[in-house]
Order: sequence, then C-alpha cells, then structure tokens
Amino acid sequence: MEPVDMQTVVDDLASAVGLSVLIEDRDQRPVWWSTRGAVDGTRMRTILDRHVEPTAAAVVQRLKLTRATRPVHTPAIPEADMWARWCMPVRHEEKVIGLLWVLDPDGTLTESDLPALVECAELAAEAMAGSRQAAERRHRQRDALIERLICAPDQDVARELALLEHLPTDACVQVEAPAAAGGWPLQGSMSAHVVSSRPRNATSGGPVPLAELGEAVRRAEVTRRAIAAGARLEAPSWDALGAWRLITDAPASLTVAQVHPGAEVLLERTRDELLLTARVVLDHGGEVSAAAEELHVHRTTLYYRLNRIAELTGVDLRSGGDRTSLHMALWLAAYRSAFV
Repeated sequence: MEPVDMQTVVDDLASAVGLSVLIEDRDQRPVWWSTRGAVDGTRMRTILDRHVEPTAAAVVQRLKLTRATRPVHTPAIPEADMWARWCMPVRHEEKVIGLLWVLDPDGTLTESDLPALVECAELAAEAMAGSRQAAERRHRQRDALIERLICAPDQDVARELALLEHLPTDACVQVEAPAAAGGWPLQGSMSAHVVSSRPRNATSGGPVPLAELGEAVRRAEVTRRAIAAGARLEAPSWDALGAWRLITDAPASLTVAQVHPGAEVLLERTRDELLLTARVVLDHGGEVSAAAEELHVHRTTLYYRLNRIAELTGVDLRSGGDRTSLHMALWLAAYRSAFV
C-alpha cells in the first residue's frame, strides 16, 4: 500500500473548504499546513517559529480539546491572538498524537464539511503513526549497531551504521560524559557525537574512526572516573589526563601497596585528614602555602601533619625522593574507589 501524501491531502482540504488548514504533532509543532487567505497572529507565528506559544497552547487544555471525538468549534480568543477555528484531534490507537486546525473567522464551515475534517485527521493519524514507527525501528537498529561497536571494533558494522545514519564512510566520533545534547544516547549517561567540520572539546578527547567507538567510550569513562577521583585537569578531556594515563591504564594486578606501601598506611587510618593533606600537598608539588590555603588550615597545623605523615610513611612530602611513588599510589587508590 502506497503511503499517503499528507501535504496533498491537506492542500485538497484547504481548497475544498476555502480555509487555512494546519496539522500539529503531539507537542503542537506544525507538521503540514496549507494557507488560504489571511491568517491570525498565532497561526503565522506557529508556522514561522515551528512551535505554539504558551498562551495559545493553553487553549487546548482549557477547552479540553483532546477529549473531543468530532470537530469542535472554538470561538475567537483575542488575548491569545486566535481567530475562531475548528479543531479535530488526531488519534492513533485511542491516543491523541496531534491536532488538526481549520481557521474559520467568518463561520463559513458547515456541518456537511465536517466529515472531510474527520477523514483528514484519520489519514494524518496513519501517516504520523507510520512515520513514528519507522523512526523507532531505525533507532532500535541504530542502537543495536552502536552496542556492537562498543563491544568490539568492526569495520562492517561501522559501514552499516554510517549507511543507516547517512554518514560518510570515514566518519569520526567523540563521546561526552555526562551526555550532551544532539548526540546518540549511550548507557552510563554518555552520548556519542559524529564529528562535523570542527571537533568538540569532548570527554573522550580527539575524534576516532566510527569503528573505534568503543575506544572513545572507554576514554570518556576513565576520564570521568579520574575527575571523580580528584584529577586536576586543564580540561575535562582524555587529552588532558597527562600522568593520570599511568593510573587509568594501570593493570588490575597492580596494587596500591606495590606502588608505595605508605599509601596503604594512610588509607587504613580511621580519620582521613592526613590522607587528604598528603593528596593536596603532593598535588601542589610540595608547595606548603598553596596547600595550606586549599586545606583552610594554618601553616603550623600543616607542618604538624607533614611531620606525622613522614613518621607513618617515611616520605617527606616537600622534598622526599619517594614522594612521586606515594603520589601515584594515592592517585591509584582514589581512582579505584571513585564512583561515577
């Protein structure tokens, strides 16, 4: 069965009744319209702005138009800049998925014209439901292909996804965590974005080929986790991880104690002020004044803590030779305990 050309149907209805016709979707965005003569301000702005203003949208609720089972005549509403018109809900499987409007400021529409409005609404319901179902099928297919690429790189799957989404075969992607608008939604509150002319400053770093989407997801995940662990980055991006790459890429078999046993000593303490102090001082390169300012403690207090840390770990955080190893061990512990 050939799909209905709804624009032709709407044009034919407008010509038959000599009035302007508009069909909106469930969010009251214009889908099809045909203009005959002058229109009111609401109709003009709806078409130009592609959405209905709140005052006009409120009329639908106030007059309970979505409950109607036949065309309803609505009076002129000057405060909403609306002329008198007819409204017919567009229903599919008993659910309202749109509205059909016919402007009728002079009351020219007769009872014998109403069946044409009903027929147009029924055809619109079929077309809108079919379009939505086709979009849902495509989205399911897209999501399945994305999931396969996240599991493993695959050139054939990438080509299939590019064909489905009308992308060039050499398309590249980046991943944002948390998700950003305009991308493919991914699990874990992330989103994938096809690179256009200018790459994004994305969580996953620079663009990667579509077939390597899984790697972009991994980079975004570990970057987000590093930030949650307290990584001080110039930008929230894989490209800015620097030495944190040693942490994110560390094998699971490597323990914190193997990097430096002093980290375990600090981690096992009931109170965490020494652990926090060690992290902050080391992050500031042993600079006491900067660390004291961030910790909001007097230098005397900080010096006391530094001496205590040295006693427990054997490391002088200001100049000790082992402080890099202790620093990395504390980073590793924070990374592995971070929740995102």
